[in-house]
Amino acid sequence: MDRLTATRVFLTVVDHGSLTRAAEHLEMSTAMVSRYLAALEDWLGARLLHRTTRRIGLTEAGQSALVSGRQLLETAEDLEQSAGSARRQPAGRLRVACAPSFAEAQLTAALMEFQDAHPLVDLSVLAADRSVDLTAERIDLAVRITNKLEPGLIARQLAVCRSVLCGAPRYLDRHGRPQTPDDLLSHRCLSHALVSATHYRFTQAGRTIEVPVVERFSTNETAVLRRAVLAGGGISILPTYFVGDDLREGRLERLLPTHEPDTMGVHAVFLSRLHQPLALRLLVDFLAARFGGPTPPWDAALGIGGEAGSALPTASGGER
Repeated sequence: MDRLTATRVFLTVVDHGSLTRAAEHLEMSTAMVSRYLAALEDWLGARLLHRTTRRIGLTEAGQSALVSGRQLLETAEDLEQSAGSARRQPAGRLRVACAPSFAEAQLTAALMEFQDAHPLVDLSVLAADRSVDLTAERIDLAVRITNKLEPGLIARQLAVCRSVLCGAPRYLDRHGRPQTPDDLLSHRCLSHALVSATHYRFTQAGRTIEVPVVERFSTNETAVLRRAVLAGGGISILPTYFVGDDLREGRLERLLPTHEPDTMGVHAVFLSRLHQPLALRLLVDFLAARFGGPTPPWDAALGIGGEAGSALPTASGGER
């Protein structure tokens, strides 16, 4: 029995929660997966999994084997990578999932640059305004903007996502520019259904301030929210990665700049570090280098975030 393969099969079954899904991921038959599991249990002299028709659970011995197995495969993978990376080129297809707004504004250009450097790597991008099931949709890498990552997934932070309160001049000229958070109560505030549906939250001088929002217009898609604000529909909180050009070119004005909306992390999320394709490892490293640091490039261009302060011009009459 190939014990490394048997260990990899065991970990894949645990990660996917099913012999059938593990078999699909490993591109082997379910019967072969069962044989590898049985052989590993015979070698270790202990039952590793509780199997029922609906679910798979780890035994106490399985819990111990899970930790040791991950360490074993990580060591084997490191050895393989160090011995073979110098003579191998990344190749194959990677499936990447991302929110449409980030894919449009930042990720697609980065992927084109990565593909120019690694022409044997093919890329498929799933742009979706939902949390994609990596296993069910066979996603190699998801780029997620959140502070609440799902347990069981491996994540690496790529950047910080900052947002700004902003509005279009055509709206602000008609309705005035808020001077304090309380002024927002008299404004038409547009909201993101998954982020700010019921309130806007700001941090100012270490204090958290919440302002209730009347849900007269909301959407689950950032691009739709941006379009509504540009059309003069009202004020909203939008991510700087998506509205940087609008702010620089005056289509939008930043409001209440001393009151910072919540920040979130931009994360590369994948199922496991075990047996990762070289192309996936290189892509995650590339994205971390391109977007990383205390100030991502889209914020550096605006002069906000990190140590840069707030150099972006604000709306006339607003806080400074």
